[in-house]
Amino acid sequence: MSAAEGRLALVTGASGYIGGRLVPELLAAGYRVRCLARTPNKLRDHPWRDRVEVVQGDVVSGEGLAEALAGVDVAYYLVHSMSGGSDFVRTDAEGAERFAATAGEVAARAAGEGKAGPGRIVYLGGLAPENADLSEHMASRTEVGRILLDGPVPAVVLRAAVILGSGSASFEMLRHLTERLPAMTTPRWVRSRVQPIAVRDVLRLLVRADELPEGTNRTFDIGGPEVLSYAEMIQRFAAVAGLARRLIVPVPVLSPGLSSLWVGLITPVPPSVARPLVESLRHDSVAGEDDLARALDDHDRIGFDEALRLALRRIDEDRVDTRWSSAAWPSAPSDPLPTDPAWAGGSLYTDRRARYVDASPESLWRVIEGIGGERGWYSWPLAWAARGWIDLAVGGVGPRRGRRDPERLRSGDSLDFWRVEEIVPGELLRLRAEMRLPGPAWLELRVGNRDGRTVYCQQALFHPRGLLGHLYWKAVTPFHGVVFGSMADNITARAEADSADGAETDGGVRAVA
Repeated sequence: MSAAEGRLALVTGASGYIGGRLVPELLAAGYRVRCLARTPNKLRDHPWRDRVEVVQGDVVSGEGLAEALAGVDVAYYLVHSMSGGSDFVRTDAEGAERFAATAGEVAARAAGEGKAGPGRIVYLGGLAPENADLSEHMASRTEVGRILLDGPVPAVVLRAAVILGSGSASFEMLRHLTERLPAMTTPRWVRSRVQPIAVRDVLRLLVRADELPEGTNRTFDIGGPEVLSYAEMIQRFAAVAGLARRLIVPVPVLSPGLSSLWVGLITPVPPSVARPLVESLRHDSVAGEDDLARALDDHDRIGFDEALRLALRRIDEDRVDTRWSSAAWPSAPSDPLPTDPAWAGGSLYTDRRARYVDASPESLWRVIEGIGGERGWYSWPLAWAARGWIDLAVGGVGPRRGRRDPERLRSGDSLDFWRVEEIVPGELLRLRAEMRLPGPAWLELRVGNRDGRTVYCQQALFHPRGLLGHLYWKAVTPFHGVVFGSMADNITARAEADSADGAETDGGVRAVA
C-alpha cells in the first residue's frame, strides 16, 4: 500500500491545463481527489469525473472553500490568470490570501476536533531570477507563492520555466513559430537562457511534493536536464520535427507588447496569453538549486528532444488531454443562460433556422460535433476569418485556437473563439462566444425529429449590453442570411452526403415551416 493510499487531495483549477492532467495522476497514485470548480459542469465529460468529488466554489469570493478544504490532507493551488485584465494582480492576490486563510481556519477547527485538516498546500509558480524587474504576471505569480508561504498552513511552491507538453501554451508557441517561419526576425529574448521541463516531470513532482517531510514550507526550483536559449529551442524543434534549420535574426526593437502581437499573428496563442509568456523570457529562467530532486531522490528528467517527440506524438495520435485554452476566457459571471425559463437579462436577439435533413440523426450529429477547427464553420469562410482577425486585433482570443480533439467535444472545451457550454451527445451543442462583443452570445446546434424525419435546428442568441450592443446586432443582421443561412444549408448537405455513404443524393435541403 502506497503512502498516498487513502489521502484526500484537493485540486483547484481542475479545468485548466495542469489541473486537468494532475487529477488522473493523483488518482493513479492512490489519492482520493476532490475538485473545486466555479462551474462543475465543465468537468462533466472528463474521463475521471466519476472518480472524484466536485465542490462548487471560487477562491476569490470564498464560496465553497471551507467545504472543499474540510478533511483534505493536501491542497493543490493551481489558479492563475493568464489573460490579464485591469485587476488580475489584485484578484490573484485576493484569491491566494483567502485560500491560505480558509485553509488555516479549517485546519485549526479540525485539530480542535481531533480530525484531519489541510496539512500542506502545493503551488506551481513561475521560475524567475531574484531581484529582477519582473513583469506584472511574473511578479503576481511570485507574490501568490509568497502569500501561501506566509500563510498558516505549510506550503510547497514549485517554480518552473517553460513547460513542454502537448497543448501547453509554451509548446504551442514554440511549435507554430518554428513550423510556420523558415526565417524570422526575433526580439532579444530569443537569447535568454531557459531551463524547459517536460509536463510529465512537472506532474510527477507535483504529486511527489506531498512526500516531503511534514512542515516543509519553502520554494523549490524545478527544471529539465538542459539549459537552452529560445533560439536553440527553435532549432532543436526544427530538427526533431524534420524541418530545415531556421534562419533567426534577432533585432532590438521588439518590445514585449509588440512581440506578443507578433506571436498572436503567427500562432494560435492570442496576444493576451502570449504576453506573459514573452515577458517571462525577458530574463534567464534557470533553476538556482535542485533540492527537490535530492529530497525525493528523484533525479530522472525527460530530455528536451524527447519531450518534444512525446508532445508531437500525442498530437499526431489525437490524444491531447488538456490544452492551454482549457481554462475559461473571462466573462461576466452574472450573465444569464439562454435556457433560463424566464429571461432575466432584458433583450435577447435571436436568429433561428431549421432544415429537414435526409440523413440519420447520427450522421447529422457527427457533422455538428465535428464543427470548427480544420473543418471550419460550413459557412462563408472569409466572414468567419475576418471576424476572428478583428477579435484578435481588439485583444480577443482570435480565430485559431482550434479544437482539442478533431472528432469529439466535451463540456468546457475551447473551439476557435467559442467555448462548449453544454453538450448532450446526439442532441445539443451549445457554444458560448469568447470573442470581444458588447454582450454575451451563444450558438446552439440541435438534432430534432418532426413527424419521423430528422430536423436540424440552429439558433444564434445575443444579449446586448447598452446602446452599443443593440447597434452591433443591427449592424450585423444583414449578414446573417449569408453566414447563418449558408451554415444551416451546408451542415445539412454534409450530413446528407455522409449518410448516403456513396449513394446518389440530390443533396437538397428544405426549410422547416
